[in-house]
Amino acid sequence: MRTLVAFNTIVSKEIRRFMRIWPQTLLPPAITTSLYFLIFGRLIGDRIGTINGASYMEYIVPGVILMSVISHSYSNVVSSFYSTKFQRHIEELLVSPVPNMVVLFGYVCGGIARGILVGGVVCGISLLFTGITFTYPWIAVAVFFLTATLFALAGFINAVFADSFDAISIIPNFVLTPLSYLGGVFYSVSMLPDIWQQISRLNPILYMINAFRFGLIGVSDVNVEIALIVTLGFIVMLTLFSLFLLHKGIGIKN
Repeated sequence: MRTLVAFNTIVSKEIRRFMRIWPQTLLPPAITTSLYFLIFGRLIGDRIGTINGASYMEYIVPGVILMSVISHSYSNVVSSFYSTKFQRHIEELLVSPVPNMVVLFGYVCGGIARGILVGGVVCGISLLFTGITFTYPWIAVAVFFLTATLFALAGFINAVFADSFDAISIIPNFVLTPLSYLGGVFYSVSMLPDIWQQISRLNPILYMINAFRFGLIGVSDVNVEIALIVTLGFIVMLTLFSLFLLHKGIGIKN
């Protein structure tokens, strides 16, 4: 019972945190998404034509949605947990009888909630520009949730190691954003030369975007089963690593 109360407290605090500043958390992705669809979909898409049998607008929708899920699930956890460290709120968690798993899952669920909410907003906007339907809804929902979970965990790890507010922006700016754009959001990997196709397959975000695209429009550059295995594998690894960091107190107790 005590564990459940602690978990609910952390999750509700995280949700209230980003909902209280909804003009900063929900409006920017809505505006950015509209610009993506207007510029790349409407203005450029007609000149490109179709990719793998889908119109260019339909082709980029899954990637744009998942980019929003990735960035916001990650940023919510990294900013919140680092602020907890910076403001010394973490000491209250350390002295309380709250298991490390509850602390981790509480913050991660907050990141998942924000990622899913923002992704839902972006998905709703996409319906204004396209008549896209869910070809394989369960695959799309599964990838949607798993991607938010994975990057919420990644945000937690970044927050643990971060020693300044600048440090929590390095990974999103110099790692996540390039990997997202190079993950096949605006193009098919099959359009690249062979060597770059092989290099692109080392990008884990490529698998998530293509699996989600398969769930929405039935088109993918990779095997969907492999994509799900890769995503689940990363989730397990990051979960175990996060629990190890909490157990050892690395970046927290010093």
